[in-house]
Amino acid sequence: MASRAAATQKSEKFPTPAKIAITLVVNGVARKLEVAPWTTLLDALREHLDLTGTKKGCDHGQCGACTVLLDGRRINSCLTLAVMKDGANVTTIEGLAEGSALHALQRAFIEHDAFQCGYCTPGQICSAAGLLAEGHAKTADEIRELMSGNICRCGAYPNILAAIEQVVAQRGEPPR
Repeated sequence: MASRAAATQKSEKFPTPAKIAITLVVNGVARKLEVAPWTTLLDALREHLDLTGTKKGCDHGQCGACTVLLDGRRINSCLTLAVMKDGANVTTIEGLAEGSALHALQRAFIEHDAFQCGYCTPGQICSAAGLLAEGHAKTADEIRELMSGNICRCGAYPNILAAIEQVVAQRGEPPR
């Protein structure tokens, strides 16, 4: 049987690459996994680590449903190859809360009913967390512009904006 597999491999015009061992620090925990070279960070999170809070929307980087924080910066995980992020710190929606205490953005989204179907909510919240860390958004227009990569098909934008504005105000950042 082994000689048959070897013969098949020799006859392959383009042999399938071997899986690659990587380590991702996901929500503060080092996770070792083996992935095919073409595995996106989104698929590594969802399919290999069972972290399904991050959603697969368009798979083209246009909707923002897959937004996570990578080393503190927001990215579209569907456009990022997992093997290129070996050793990186990834924060997903599951990692924003501290124990049973929700993140301020998670609480604000609940208070402002900033979701309807909820599909985009994890990406919206992770993107907003990155936006707050960047410190660029102080006005409603700046928040709208910097959140424009996150699409909500239900149209909860006014409530999403209100939730983010509440957290900006709670942080004591003066409006401009």
